[in-house]
Amino acid sequence: MNLKQLEDFKEIVIQCHDNPDADALASGFALYCFFKECGKQVRFIYSGRNKIQKSNLVLMKEELQIPIEYVEKPEKFQIPELLIMVDCQYGNGNVTGFPGKKIAVIDHHQREMAVPDNQQKCVINLADPKAELPIYIDENLIDIRSNYGSCSTIVWQLLMEEGFDVNKRPLLATAMYYGLYMDTGQLGDVYYPVDKDMRDELMVDKGMINKLKNSNISKEELKIAGEALIHHNHIEELHFSVVKVRECDPNILGVISDFVLQTDVVNTCVIYSHMADGYKLSFRSCDKEIKASDVAAFFTKGIGSGGGHAEKAGGFISARLYKEQYGDLDLENFFQTKMQEYVKSYQVIYAKEYEIQINDMKKYKKKKLPLGYVRLTDVYPEGTPIIVRTLEGDLEILIQDDIYLMIGIQGEVYPIKKEKFMRSYEMQEIPYDLETEYVPSIHNQIKGTVKQVVKYAKCCIPTGETIIYAKPLSTQVKIFTAWDNTNYMFGKEGDYIATRSDDFHDIYVVENNIFHKTYEECV
Repeated sequence: MNLKQLEDFKEIVIQCHDNPDADALASGFALYCFFKECGKQVRFIYSGRNKIQKSNLVLMKEELQIPIEYVEKPEKFQIPELLIMVDCQYGNGNVTGFPGKKIAVIDHHQREMAVPDNQQKCVINLADPKAELPIYIDENLIDIRSNYGSCSTIVWQLLMEEGFDVNKRPLLATAMYYGLYMDTGQLGDVYYPVDKDMRDELMVDKGMINKLKNSNISKEELKIAGEALIHHNHIEELHFSVVKVRECDPNILGVISDFVLQTDVVNTCVIYSHMADGYKLSFRSCDKEIKASDVAAFFTKGIGSGGGHAEKAGGFISARLYKEQYGDLDLENFFQTKMQEYVKSYQVIYAKEYEIQINDMKKYKKKKLPLGYVRLTDVYPEGTPIIVRTLEGDLEILIQDDIYLMIGIQGEVYPIKKEKFMRSYEMQEIPYDLETEYVPSIHNQIKGTVKQVVKYAKCCIPTGETIIYAKPLSTQVKIFTAWDNTNYMFGKEGDYIATRSDDFHDIYVVENNIFHKTYEECV
């Protein structure tokens, strides 16, 4: 969806979920500002049993001048031409039902709503439980991106596409930054590259952010954290702790998980709390063989969503999906069982020491398909510390004359030594076209400037002379490569483990679908 699709509507109401949080306030505020400046009749509302009471949210609303209205009686609500649900979905348990002639949805949670084939849906009119009000939901006006860390990020991207510069509106920029900050455990769970881009590009009032940070925890929430820590559950053989927290602001989970990880016998932990429609999770890890992001994804697969980075991650489990798959299984027992499954599900390989057996591996060579490469010294001077931001994560590199960037057919980016590159590829001085979900960028860590990889990418063709040995994986592996002993490459069953014929310690993983597109068996 894009905001141009909504230009024909004159009367617009933006609604966030009941008991709104910082992300709901920020994303709704952003849409309000955009449509207001477009000359629309626009309101920003919420409902539910309680008005906003949390100290940091009251401060946020007042100091950043967020014009949100509390509507107590939905039955007296005048039906708008367009009702935009932000940071929630129509029909969610934590959303009061309001009518709209058309409904749009912008959200970053797992999709729960369904649109019937005829795009018609009836909801109960709260003024008269016996009456039904037809609601028109258009699939084209639904934008749900569950891989984003905050709804504010989705709205920020939509605004950028329309040329709406958030940084020219300092109060809005600060609100959107704080929305991301709070929905990602104080930025600890930021992993999607667009979230990182917004975090880095917004020009915020740092004094106001600090003021909001220091108004975040109430005395009651401090008590909640203390109670949770007293009753934590620790699995000694796994160095893994599980902490249940009674219903609270999700941001408290990150505070507790950071504290738990400082315990000498804890290497990984999950902190969880019940929410209106499921469970919010916070993961931490200080074990380089167990990334918090991978644990989050493993625990939530098929029942929610999860991700983050090596040390910090977050997740959400849908109560409905959990019930369907696990019935009445206690969630604490679920976490213990899943962690035991997880640590038994993979093999760890340190490539520098590993003696790979090639007896059951076949020989392959790269197909002569055009790939991309970047001379990093064409982008920034030698010696410049950079971050290469990709869909898979951030790569920190010091620019050297002998390090290039390779770009795969699906936009994957990785460093390669110049000597190895020259042996394996023929350079071509023509631009490399890159089509991918997220276009990688190169960030100068000293000056803060950002340049797009595609501007410097050129084509190269595999020579076909480099031979590898490879075979499909029958189990999951974590490979610490010869050039990186800190971060592992993860390979799942069906992916290929490969090694160069001229260096048996150059061991790596290639995804199944990429392998067959880029390699062919030697005959």
